[in-house]
Amino acid sequence: MPETEVHLAHGPYSAVVTLRGGALRELRHNGRNLVVGFGPEGAVPDYRGVICAPWPNRLADGTYTYAGRSYAAAVNEPERGSALHGLAIHRAWELVEATAPQAVLRCRIPSGPDYPADLELTVTYSLSDDGLQGTVQAVNAGSVSVPYGVCPHPYLVAGPSPLDDWSLELPADTYLEVTPDRLLPVGMRQVDQGRFDFRSPRRLAQVKIDHAFTTLGRDAAGLARVRVTDPSGTGVELEWGPEWPWVQVHTGDKPAGPDRLGLAVEPMTCPPDALHSGTDLVHLQPGGSHSASWIIRALG
Repeated sequence: MPETEVHLAHGPYSAVVTLRGGALRELRHNGRNLVVGFGPEGAVPDYRGVICAPWPNRLADGTYTYAGRSYAAAVNEPERGSALHGLAIHRAWELVEATAPQAVLRCRIPSGPDYPADLELTVTYSLSDDGLQGTVQAVNAGSVSVPYGVCPHPYLVAGPSPLDDWSLELPADTYLEVTPDRLLPVGMRQVDQGRFDFRSPRRLAQVKIDHAFTTLGRDAAGLARVRVTDPSGTGVELEWGPEWPWVQVHTGDKPAGPDRLGLAVEPMTCPPDALHSGTDLVHLQPGGSHSASWIIRALG
């Protein structure tokens, strides 16, 4: 029976990555969960830890036009009429390399009625003293230009307390307002010390978030960071570079349960529905490539 997942270890960190969606299935620090995990078999619940490409978030109606041609992807979010999280989540990933601290996975998105040309995706997960680094690379293996966007999809876990008691630090000045029914873009808004202003750490309480943020505060190296901390003193941080100008944050609200288990923090190269708006969409020419990395590390 072929291997379907890889166990990684380095110092206090351990991780499990799976060929299902190229996902990060577990990440722990001294045995403490840093992400909401899932089991070794079956579907990946709530897209936990998957690689969303060649578009992140929602594509309204699953249809788009690119370079004068029309394409249609399967609508996998029927209640909102969207093609959610791209095509790689449905593809078979293969294991390219595995060592104690590192795994390399690969998948191919073929040209067809839903995408203009063959796209090769590689994700590398590496553990070090600094935490878990993920790097996703896309290569256009076709003969025509393709539109491209990507995001990882981890749900962070700050500690043992309920999510409402966690404190969030999110260095974003603006967010994308969305329609209440389909969560599709309406326009940019300032956080302006409102319900989504987490530029200084504060308790999440009952705030519900499922929005894309941008105009991000960054350090001299161009790195942005989201930090989530628990009253116990533990926490988790996700750091990403300028290749990701957006971040989607979601409090995991599911009234039918399981509810608010973790905080989804998803660095994105483009906002929701970018195949329609064109905002920050990457255009990969034949033979062209795109690479972007992120790090998840323990706090406390």
